Amino acid sequence: MELMDKLRILADSAKYDVACTSSGADRAGQAGCIGSAHAPGICHTFSADGRCVSLLKVLMTNICTYDCAYCVNRRSNDLPRAAFTPEELAGLTIQFYRRNYIEGLFLSSAVIRDPDHTTEQMIKTLELLRGPYRFRGYIHAKTIPGADPALVQRLGLLADRLSVNIELPSAQSLGLLAPDKAKTAILKPMGQIARGVVQNKQELAVYKNTPRFAPAGQSTQMIVGASPENDLDILRLTQGLYKKYQLRRVFYSAYIPVSSDARLPAVDTKPPLLREHRLYQADWLLRFYQFEANELLDEDEPNFDPCLDPKCSWALRHLECFPVDVNRAEKAMLLRVPGIGPRSAQRILTARRTGELGLAELKRMGVVLKRAQYFIVCRGFLGAKGGRRQLASALIDPQVFSGNCEQLSLFAPQSWQLPAEKERLCLAAAAREEAVRCIEKRI
Repeated sequence: MELMDKLRILADSAKYDVACTSSGADRAGQAGCIGSAHAPGICHTFSADGRCVSLLKVLMTNICTYDCAYCVNRRSNDLPRAAFTPEELAGLTIQFYRRNYIEGLFLSSAVIRDPDHTTEQMIKTLELLRGPYRFRGYIHAKTIPGADPALVQRLGLLADRLSVNIELPSAQSLGLLAPDKAKTAILKPMGQIARGVVQNKQELAVYKNTPRFAPAGQSTQMIVGASPENDLDILRLTQGLYKKYQLRRVFYSAYIPVSSDARLPAVDTKPPLLREHRLYQADWLLRFYQFEANELLDEDEPNFDPCLDPKCSWALRHLECFPVDVNRAEKAMLLRVPGIGPRSAQRILTARRTGELGLAELKRMGVVLKRAQYFIVCRGFLGAKGGRRQLASALIDPQVFSGNCEQLSLFAPQSWQLPAEKERLCLAAAAREEAVRCIEKRI
């Protein structure tokens, strides 16, 4: 098979792996070497000349011995199969880098033969890049659950970031949809990587030339919607993973029906992208806003409100905590206010040492007053008044009922389009009113 045919097949097969973090690793360029790594670089960033800084995202192979129901590469699925040799993939990566197409490599793989053999092939690829090619750019490698710990250690010494996909939120779902995988086999390398990162930091404090082990830490991914777990189950697991394994990031991937199987849910609608979005918002609250999973959801309301972001939803359920005096409140309480983020909270704490703050100062600090005005008091402002219904209507996510997911036009709609547009707006307004009534019942 031609090399470009392999690339087409294996790059397409890798598109369901989620990773949009910055690299988290710093490595300066050296004479005689290729590439460098910068902590804020790689995904969703742009270089000084306007280029999108990106990764070559590819599988080592899509030939798999496993039969996971949700996976496009499962062994029972009929699709073209291919595999790179370490020499082919290393050479391809360097060619793309030299042509300025990429800044690093995101390497994953299906399980060919067994986890150990697959990991060995990945290690050989990275050894070629780090050795003969002297590549110092960013590399993210997926760890294969069940691989020998010695191989995981070698992989971590070659890659900047490691990840172990937990895939499904419970052992029961994993046993049903991925019978070849076990939760213990997934958590074991997670624990090894977490311990390895801590130990490596201790060794570096004593010996600065100690080889770096996964300097950008580790991440994982969960599929949302392929199994019956609710948002509370997923968020509790996420919180546990952050605390126990010091993960840099948990990614959520809305279930896409890429194959048919009786074990999978019947999907008549689009992938649950809004649910995925709410989980990412809640994940942010866990990591940066000092929230706990059980504060955001409970057994009576185990799923997020699709019409409100999780922080606004919490605020509406706890109106007894508001209004907050921004000139006196502690940082933890400022972070609970919709419209105030970690940066603006820190700016408030710094600025109020020299004088009391008003709305004008808060706006300059980045506070979103459209939301925050209902939950704060400050100099010359005693808070916007309104009942629960008015608050719910003001805080509702406008994108949920806009009905417009297309690229906006630069021109005004033609006269013949206006009746249809008016009808769409009426339907959206009716849906919005119904959503407000539902929110009122929940809070």
